[in-house]
Amino acid sequence: VTAARITTQSFFRRYVRLSGMTGTAAEHAAEFWSVYGMSVVRIPTNREVRRRCTGRRLFADARSRWRAVVDAAARMSEAGRPVLIGTRSVEASRIVSAMLHQRHLAHTVLNARQDQDEAATVACAGEAGRITVATNMAGRGTDIRLSADIAAQGGLHVILTEYHESPRIDRQLIGRGARQGDPGSWEAIVALDDPLFVLHATKLARLIRLLHLHRTPLALRFLRGVAQRSAERAHGRERAGVLATERRAMRQLAFAGRPG
Repeated sequence: VTAARITTQSFFRRYVRLSGMTGTAAEHAAEFWSVYGMSVVRIPTNREVRRRCTGRRLFADARSRWRAVVDAAARMSEAGRPVLIGTRSVEASRIVSAMLHQRHLAHTVLNARQDQDEAATVACAGEAGRITVATNMAGRGTDIRLSADIAAQGGLHVILTEYHESPRIDRQLIGRGARQGDPGSWEAIVALDDPLFVLHATKLARLIRLLHLHRTPLALRFLRGVAQRSAERAHGRERAGVLATERRAMRQLAFAGRPG
């Protein structure tokens, strides 16, 4: 039985002083201001960012995408560079792991099921030729250290296997590499039947598939933009609706006092 409830927004607004730091706040600066009355200030990085993008590829289906992901990981690993493959779900990490096993590529899988060892696993993800498959939340907050010889070879290579509803989460994954002045690279290898495109850009994804435009870089850029903007608007409306509902309830229960 629920005795009481409160939204995240109202909970944080009850603090007398409120502040925070994140590497991906700029995208939601307007919402921070409208909900909390807080402005977002950009702080320059401690050292120059040496991260580079090696490409973005869109495939017609998930199977083709996973094959390309394994090929890219094998190529980087053979060159002596560590590889971090980011997945959105535990199931996706299992699929990648199975295909890596088929290619006889040694790797480590890090998802919600290995929470006790995740810090140690992520800390070792910068070793030469190591392949690590990780879900979004696994190992967050743990820096991936590189030795001098790995840095000389180009550093950690991050493979994004699926775009997320919010570009913030994409940047958080990409930002796992090339930290604190280290070199690094990343690439995106996604598929037309990814949930983001199916749910939030259905017609556009269908048109791209029909016209066989998935190999066109501009098509992926346009598709991603449309899908993520649609998803962000939907989630923003949900958050605003929850907050509005709570405000109405608090007005009806005036004796409980107004939220902070």
